[in-house]
Amino acid sequence: MTTPCPLIEVSGLPRERGRQYGEQAADRVRLGIEHYSEQLGSNNLTAEGIKALVKRFEPTIDRFDPTYLEEMRGISEGAGVAFESVVLLNARTEILKLAQRPADERNVPDDDPDGCTGVVALPEVTKDGRLIHAQNWDWKVECADTAVVLKIRREDGPDILTFTEAGALARSGFNAAGIAITANYLETDRDYRRLGVPLALIRRKVLEQRQVAASMRAVYVTPKSAANNMIVSQANGIAIDFECAPDETFQVHAERGLIVHANHFQSPVALSKLKDTGIENTPDSLYRDLRVRALIEPHLGHVTRDTVKNALFDDFETPWSVCRPPRKNLSNNLSATVAMIVMEPMLGLMEVAMLPALNRNFTTYKLDMDIQTPTNQSEAGSPQVTSFVKTA
Repeated sequence: MTTPCPLIEVSGLPRERGRQYGEQAADRVRLGIEHYSEQLGSNNLTAEGIKALVKRFEPTIDRFDPTYLEEMRGISEGAGVAFESVVLLNARTEILKLAQRPADERNVPDDDPDGCTGVVALPEVTKDGRLIHAQNWDWKVECADTAVVLKIRREDGPDILTFTEAGALARSGFNAAGIAITANYLETDRDYRRLGVPLALIRRKVLEQRQVAASMRAVYVTPKSAANNMIVSQANGIAIDFECAPDETFQVHAERGLIVHANHFQSPVALSKLKDTGIENTPDSLYRDLRVRALIEPHLGHVTRDTVKNALFDDFETPWSVCRPPRKNLSNNLSATVAMIVMEPMLGLMEVAMLPALNRNFTTYKLDMDIQTPTNQSEAGSPQVTSFVKTA
């Protein structure tokens, strides 16, 4: 039987938030550090080697937002672990990949991809006229025991609710302003030619914004070490999929009110300019997005969270399916759909099922919302006004 994802609630200044986080999630933070340290050790990286690799990211993080390092110091203090180990958790995608190759060889294919399938249903196609944003997170099965849902009470911006690995600052989630994000793995021939901002921190920056324009800017312009796909939405009905190369970003817009994205590039512009090198290790990506779209489209105009869940539970071609049971991947690691995350930001609602191929029980998490929504014009030529919608 799978264990529900624990809720961690924090508030205060960054370092204090970090201490609260580390104290409440200490066991899961330590388990995550142990897991990734062992994986890095399998690449003949010693503890000193891991520390040296982590330290390469600290100046980049400091330039991006020094408060993130303060929050990580607080997590290390609260959990009783080394500060560098917490930075590792927040840059684990980049560090795991860099550890697999010599310093002068940055573009060999990654053999252990972090897969996902993301979906957004815009208000015009849902039954209740509310945006739905969801994702299957495919990664190592052990991470079902290190995940948390983090609720951040902030004085300097909207509150945040995010599903993430314990010790990391964000992954998938939404904020009280109704801005949501999910992200999934992509790979290109441009990856790891430079050090960029760790992906987890870009996602956190998205969730700290009150205006979706600022969130989209954070995705669009922040330099990255490697490719990644990020879907950013706002509860009033805006959603754009950003296919990010390390040095360039491409847009994918909704078709018939849906965005569905797996682990390969869709943008014709992107495919005309770069080489998608991820298909070799995620060949199932080529049909996962097609399956989810095909299962949702018959319900357009009546899409509910259950509609989206049923599509994300799809077991076509299992175990190489949208909802992946634990199985050995191409690098012989045990991987699975670790979690299904389904969000309806207008209601301040997130539902999470851990290891959904084995468990269809969802735990519900709530956030008080304060969403700025446009009011429809009552008559032609009248000015449009803005209201705030609060939900509890």
